Amino acid sequence: MKRAVNIKFQKEEEEEEKVQKMSDHEERRMTKKAILNQCKRNKLYTTPQLNDVLYLHFQGFPKIENLDEYTGLKCLWLESNAISKIEGLDHQPNLKSLFLQNNLITRFENLDNCRELDTIVLSHNYIKELENCCAKTLPLLNTLNISHNQLKNIDGLEILKRCDHLSILDLSFNKIEDVMIVKVLSEMPSLHVLNMTGNPVLSNVTNYRKTMILE
Repeated sequence: MKRAVNIKFQKEEEEEEKVQKMSDHEERRMTKKAILNQCKRNKLYTTPQLNDVLYLHFQGFPKIENLDEYTGLKCLWLESNAISKIEGLDHQPNLKSLFLQNNLITRFENLDNCRELDTIVLSHNYIKELENCCAKTLPLLNTLNISHNQLKNIDGLEILKRCDHLSILDLSFNKIEDVMIVKVLSEMPSLHVLNMTGNPVLSNVTNYRKTMILE
């Protein structure tokens, strides 16, 4: 009898724990209510369309979602969440600045409808190659910070030559080791500011700074 009671209590505890985990997950989701609460907390408009900036950082959100009504956004802060994929930004045609640092993102993607983007910060993620960021997709991209990622192979960086307006580029603390990166960077038409600190390639290029200037 005592054993049966213990088993019953154990099952009840497991069920309560399961319900709690589901509740916690729901709280972390980027629901319409969660977004609205952040608007109130940051003294923004409660009418979604009126906001041109939105602060959704440090919330533990695993996914970008429910932003369809925030069509007027120009600046979106999503840093330090648990986001693994760039998505859910199909209704932000006026977006100019996107902050996604300190997340779990592995690919540069799904920004086709954000053609006004000028600044993108993706530092401290897990991106292994650059894609979908050329002038054809993001014609106004001027600043890209993709430091502290997993960039390594030159093939994953070739697209930089087609970023016509990119003038500020931070590639620091990646794993780039191919000296051909110098050639790629030299063919970027608008590049003015470059940070390559912390990449293995620096020890393989003689007089790196001078070489880059000459190139």
